[in-house]
Amino acid sequence: MSDLAKRLRDLHSADRPLVLPNVWDARTAQVFAATGFPALATPSSGIAESLGHTDQQGAPVEEMFAAAARIAGAVDVPVTVDAEAGYGLPAKEFAARLLDTGAVGCNLEDSALPASGLVPVDEQVRWLSDVRQAAPELVINARVDVYLHGGTTDDAVKRSIAYLDAGADCVYPILAPGEAAIAELVERVPGPVNVLFTPDGPSLPRLAELGVARVTFGGGLYHAMIDAVRGMAERIAAGASPYGDE
Repeated sequence: MSDLAKRLRDLHSADRPLVLPNVWDARTAQVFAATGFPALATPSSGIAESLGHTDQQGAPVEEMFAAAARIAGAVDVPVTVDAEAGYGLPAKEFAARLLDTGAVGCNLEDSALPASGLVPVDEQVRWLSDVRQAAPELVINARVDVYLHGGTTDDAVKRSIAYLDAGADCVYPILAPGEAAIAELVERVPGPVNVLFTPDGPSLPRLAELGVARVTFGGGLYHAMIDAVRGMAERIAAGASPYGDE
């Protein structure tokens, strides 16, 4: 196992949550690494949109892996990549190409991209098991998309346990609906739970109190940056300073 992979895996068992800013290019990676974050993540939406494509595997896999390689090569901390649903690649090829970028972890979701709905749980278990077999060192964060498709916390727990049994290091029931659901997931899932930070959700200290092991931001940071750029564009168009100092 590489030193970076070991460092990332060990961070999931610390006494406080692993907070992973989602960076979309080499420079944003350098900024967050210089601030002291011990590891970084990427957002599929932020990278795809910054390259002129759409999220949900709308960007060519070559471009997504090339962006991941630029990010991983720009910093000396572990990088984990939002690899969406694996881009339709066989597990062995997927793992090899991901590791070639220098990343040591990934998100793999169970939405049936490019179709709608969820991948059947037994099919997703086979996929995760195959990726684990192909890359024993890879830190796998299995995204559980049941809340996106109208499922319940019972559904999320069932899939989470199955994915951990298949070899995932962490599970990510994205958009868990509120503190009660998050607390229940942490209590019932026998492994690290990743929560998406949202502006209207629990604070970082509160997520720590709830026992969350890992916190990510998805495309939130990227979209906040786009909102700031849009504001500058509107100020310039109105004949004002883009910096808001007039």
